[in-house]
Amino acid sequence: MGTHTFNKVTSLVFLVLFASLHSSLPFASASSEEVNALLKWKSSLQNKSLSVLSSWTLLPHNATNSKSGTGPCTWFGIFCNAQGSVARMNLSVSGISGTLDEFPFTSLPDLTHVDFCINNLSGVIPPQINYLSKLVYLDFSTNQFFGTIPPEIGLLQHLEILHLAENHFNGSFPQEIGQLKSLKELDMYTNNLEGPIPASLGNLTNLAWLSLSSSSFSGSIPTEMGNLSSLVELYLDNNLLTGPIPSTFGNLRNLALFYLFNNSLSGPIPSELGYMTSLTYLSLQMNNLSGAIPESLGNLRNLLELKLYENQLSGSIPNEIGNLNSLVDLELSENQLSGSLPSIFHNLTSLNILHLRANQLSGSIPPEIGNLKLSILEVDHNQFTGRLPQNVCKGGLLRDFTASENQLEGPIPKDLKNCTSLERIFLGGNLLTGNISSDFGVYPNLYIIDLSHNKFYGELSSSWGRCPKLATLRISGNNITGRIPPEIGNSGQLRRLSLSSNGIVGDIPTELKRWTSLFELALNGNQLSGGVPIELGELSNLEVLDLSANNLSTEIPKSIGLLSKLHYLNLSRNEFSESIPIEMGKLFQLSDLDLSHNLLTGTIPKELESLQSVVNLDLSYNQLQGPVPDSLAFRNASLQGNKGLCGNARGLTPCGASVLQKSHRNKKTLFVFVFPLLGAAILSLAVLGIFFSFKRKMRYSHFSATRFPRPSPGVQDKLRLIMEVASSCLNANPESRPTMYSVSQMFSA
Repeated sequence: MGTHTFNKVTSLVFLVLFASLHSSLPFASASSEEVNALLKWKSSLQNKSLSVLSSWTLLPHNATNSKSGTGPCTWFGIFCNAQGSVARMNLSVSGISGTLDEFPFTSLPDLTHVDFCINNLSGVIPPQINYLSKLVYLDFSTNQFFGTIPPEIGLLQHLEILHLAENHFNGSFPQEIGQLKSLKELDMYTNNLEGPIPASLGNLTNLAWLSLSSSSFSGSIPTEMGNLSSLVELYLDNNLLTGPIPSTFGNLRNLALFYLFNNSLSGPIPSELGYMTSLTYLSLQMNNLSGAIPESLGNLRNLLELKLYENQLSGSIPNEIGNLNSLVDLELSENQLSGSLPSIFHNLTSLNILHLRANQLSGSIPPEIGNLKLSILEVDHNQFTGRLPQNVCKGGLLRDFTASENQLEGPIPKDLKNCTSLERIFLGGNLLTGNISSDFGVYPNLYIIDLSHNKFYGELSSSWGRCPKLATLRISGNNITGRIPPEIGNSGQLRRLSLSSNGIVGDIPTELKRWTSLFELALNGNQLSGGVPIELGELSNLEVLDLSANNLSTEIPKSIGLLSKLHYLNLSRNEFSESIPIEMGKLFQLSDLDLSHNLLTGTIPKELESLQSVVNLDLSYNQLQGPVPDSLAFRNASLQGNKGLCGNARGLTPCGASVLQKSHRNKKTLFVFVFPLLGAAILSLAVLGIFFSFKRKMRYSHFSATRFPRPSPGVQDKLRLIMEVASSCLNANPESRPTMYSVSQMFSA
């Protein structure tokens, strides 16, 4: 809203100049009615307002300063006409607080100008405002007024300036304002107004400036607004407007600034907008506009800014855009534009900003783009092929260069190495090649660079540590080799470092303790070896740590428990051994923890029960044993591949049941091997006992031919019991075999 500010300053300067002129004129004293009425309003204001209004007082008749005793015409902010009546009030930026409830609307009939902007006035605007019938200028903007705008304002027939912006007005727009035929400026932005824009606004044919932005106006734009032939600036942005853009806007031949962005407008861009030949700023972005970009926009030869991004525009970029040789800013991103880029950019010699990202554009990027003096070039997330334009930093102004997620190949532009103006570079997700250590330089203003998922090779240079503002460095998914240079974080500003999925070797440098601003560290998918340095615990701002899929070994350092802000930790697929440090139980903000596929041993520390924020937990494929902590995270954790774990977790048996099962297995062994032997032994002993009992009663000569006699009933019962026990011990079903306790009870009975 730079134009709003300019108009506000202009108005204030005008009033200050008028005050200076007025102070030198010998006006007569205002009426006692005006004096008393103004003093009454002063007394209703809050105490802190009284100091700035200290001159608002009646001095005794014998006062030595006669000028001070001439009444309100010399008071702060009060200006009188030649007849001595109060004509203007300018209390802008005065720090006054209070309401208008006691303001003397009926006692100031000659008031033509009221400027109370940028204060702390509140409450509603009383309907008595219509008594200020001579009012030409009214500015209540940037206060705390609320309630509805009184329709009585529509009775102020001489009003030319009406500023009510930056308050808390609600309700609908009073259609009575359409009666103010003399109105030249209407400023109501940043309120809580809602409902439709009244068609009566089309009556304000003298209106040059209209701002209704940043409210909650809804419904369609009235076609009658095409009658505002004097309009120079129109702000309808940041509302809830729907429906099409009226083609009648094509009648606004004097319109220079047209803001309709951030609404829900739909349908095509009217070709009639091409008649608005005075336009310098056209902003239709962030709507639901569809169809092709009209060729007629090529008629807007004075256009400096054309912003159509975040719509549903389709088709190709028309060649006629090349006629806009005054264009400085062209933003067409996040649409459905397709086809190749037209060869028009050599005509756009003033172009400084070019946004084409997130479309379906294809083919090569025209090399003439490299001849423009661009500060921003965004062509990412398209289907471009071929090479990046050379000399892209020719003018030495390039700050923002994004070409990621295309199918670009070949080397990067040579002049990028010495492009010291660069602040942002996104080239990831292409097929770009080059030596990472020699193709990039030292950038004093660079704060983010992403070269991920390309075919860059070579070793990391220590020069990255000489980029004093570098906060994000991402080079993952390339063919980078060598070691991590300790100097890479020397600037102290590095917050995100991603070197994952490369061929980096060696140890993690202990110098990382100097990277105190680090928020994210991703070194996964390399060939790093050795242990995790204990100095890692000094990175107190670290929230994301991924060291997975390396050759790291030894124990997990206890200092990892000092990373109190950590919410993602992945150490999986390494060779960590020994136990999980109990200090990890202090990572209270952790939501993801993966220690899987290592050689961890021992029990899981009970302290990990305190990790209440963990949602994803994976400790699978280690050598852990014993009970798992009893918490929700562990109940849903991945714990397979550990042979000795038990507890209340998915896929595990309860620890008590595990002990019972072990006892049951021992009993099973006893039943299978001992009981049959015991049964057989008992049976054999019984038979031998009977045999020797009869042997004593019979002579040996008759023994071999003698049959066993039938045992007595008591012996028969014992034999049956022995045979029954022996037989049940041979049962294939373990549950059908007797217990030791039951056997002992049988025989003791």
